[in-house]
Amino acid sequence: MKRVIVSFLLSVVVSLGGYSQEAKNVEPHANQDVKNHNLEVAKNLEIFNVLYKNLDLMYVDTLDAGKVVTAGIDAMLQSLDPYTEYYPEEKQKELKTMMTGKYAGIGALVRYHQKLKRVVIDEPYEGMPAQEAGLRKGDVILQIDDTLMTDKPVSYVSSHLRGEAGSTFVLKIERPTTGKTMKFKITRRSIKMPEIPYYAMRANNVGYICLNTFTGEPSKAMRRAFLDLKKQGAEKLILDLRGNGGGSLSECVDILNMWIPKDVRIVETKGKMKRAASEYKTRLEPVDTVMPIVVLVNRETASASEITCGALQDLKRGIVIGTRTFGKGLVQVPNVDLPYNANLKLTTARYFLPSGRGIKMKEGIKPDIEIKPDTMSNITLYLDRLDSTEVMFDYVVDYIGRHPSIAPAKDFHLSDADYEVFKQRVIKAGFTYDQVTKKQFEELEKLAKFEGYYDDAQTEFEALKKKIDHHDVERDLQRHRSEIQQLMEQDIVSAYYYQGGQLQVGLRNDKVLQEAERVLNTEGEYLRVLNGEKETKGDSKE
Repeated sequence: MKRVIVSFLLSVVVSLGGYSQEAKNVEPHANQDVKNHNLEVAKNLEIFNVLYKNLDLMYVDTLDAGKVVTAGIDAMLQSLDPYTEYYPEEKQKELKTMMTGKYAGIGALVRYHQKLKRVVIDEPYEGMPAQEAGLRKGDVILQIDDTLMTDKPVSYVSSHLRGEAGSTFVLKIERPTTGKTMKFKITRRSIKMPEIPYYAMRANNVGYICLNTFTGEPSKAMRRAFLDLKKQGAEKLILDLRGNGGGSLSECVDILNMWIPKDVRIVETKGKMKRAASEYKTRLEPVDTVMPIVVLVNRETASASEITCGALQDLKRGIVIGTRTFGKGLVQVPNVDLPYNANLKLTTARYFLPSGRGIKMKEGIKPDIEIKPDTMSNITLYLDRLDSTEVMFDYVVDYIGRHPSIAPAKDFHLSDADYEVFKQRVIKAGFTYDQVTKKQFEELEKLAKFEGYYDDAQTEFEALKKKIDHHDVERDLQRHRSEIQQLMEQDIVSAYYYQGGQLQVGLRNDKVLQEAERVLNTEGEYLRVLNGEKETKGDSKE
C-alpha cells in the first residue's frame, strides 16, 4: 500500500509538471513563479508522503489506507469549492448517476415511517416499474428477494431496490389499508425523471412550461411543448425553472436558441488553462424571437438554469421573477481519470454571460422583480415531514385507499368534512411540535435574568409564558388550514396524476406565478420591466 501511495503521489507530480508546462507556455514571463510553485508542490507532497509513512509505522492502531487517504483528499478538496470532488472506485456508479441523471431501479421515492419504524413507498413515478407493478403510496417494504428490510434504514433499502437495468427481483410489501401481504415481481429499468412534468395553457393566451432539469435531452421536449403551446394560441410564455439544478450546457444553449437568433453568444467559459476557454453560440434559426418570456426562479435555480435566465436578461429577451438564484458559476470536468479506477470531478473554469458578468457564489442572478416565497408555518413543517406519529402521511394513505378515483387535478379539493376528520385524527394522535416562539422566549428569559432585568418585568414574563404554554393544536390547525390542506391535496393528487397533477395543485396559490401573469397581462408592464424603466408594484413583496 505504501508503494501504491508513493506511485500515486509521483503521478500527481508528473501531471502537475505537464500542467505547469502549459501554464508556462501561456505566460512565459512567469517562469520563475512557475518554478517556485513546483518546488512548493514537491515539498508539500514529500511532507505528506513522509507523514503518512510515520503514521502507518508508529500510530497506535492499524490504519485503513483507503479510508485515511480518502479523508485527506476530501479535506483538501473542501478547501477549494463545493463542486470539485473525489470519487474512488466504489463510487463510480454514484458519479455516473449524478452526471446522467439516470439510474436503474423501480422509479419511486421511499421514506422512513417514524411510527412504524419501517421504510415505505412514498411516491411511485408515472410509467415506471413501481407504478406499473401496482405499488402504492404507504406500502411497507418487508423483503427484497431473500433479504429482510424490516429493520433497515432508507439508504440500505434504496441500494437494494437499485441494480442493473433488466435485472429482476421479488418485492414483498404490506399494504396498510388492507393489512394484506403482497409480492411483486419487478424488473429494474433505467429511471429518469421527466424533463417537463407539466405544461399547459393558462388564461389570456399565456403558456406555462415547467422544466425540471437540463440533464438528458430536454431541448427536444421543450421544443415539442413550446410548439404545442403556440399551436394552442400561446402569445406569452412563463418558463418555470424553480428547483432546476441545471445540467448540460449545450442543452441550455439549444433551448435558448428557440427564442434567440442564430450565431449569438450565450455563454463563455474562462479558466487558467487555454483548453478551459470556450464560447457557446446559438446554432440554428429560432422558433420565435418576439414572444414575451417570464422566467420563474428561486434559491434552488442553479448552473444551466442560471445561464438561461441570465442570458435572457442580458439579451433583453425575457425578464426574471422570484428570488435570487443559487450562484453556481463554475464549470466542472467530470471525468479526470486517476489511478485504480478513481475519478476526479474538477472545477476548471467560470461561466460568463453575454454582458460579461459572472454568476457569483451565494449571489446568483438577481431577478427583475423579487417575490419572496411563502414561509411554511412550524405546525405544517412538522406535519409534513417531522411528525413522529406520521398522522398526515397516514391520513393521505387511508384517503387514497378509500377512493379508487378522484376529480381531475385542477378541480380536486378536500371538503370541510374531510379536513375535520383529519383535524380530529391529529388531536387524537397526541401530535405536538416545537414552537419557535417558546424557544425564543426561554432564551430571552435566561438573558433577562443574566442581565438583571427579569425581576422588574417578572409579571409581564409570567403572563407571556402562560400564553405561550397554552399550546392549542386545534386552533393552529384551523389558522394554517390553507397551507396544510394544499400539502395534503398535492400528496393525494400525486397518487392519481403523478408529478404533473401535484404541480397543478401547487400552482393554485402561487404568488410568483400570479405576479408573472400580472406583468404579462398588464398593458405595457412587461416592456417597462424588460427595459428597466421603473419599479413595479411587485417589487419587494413579502
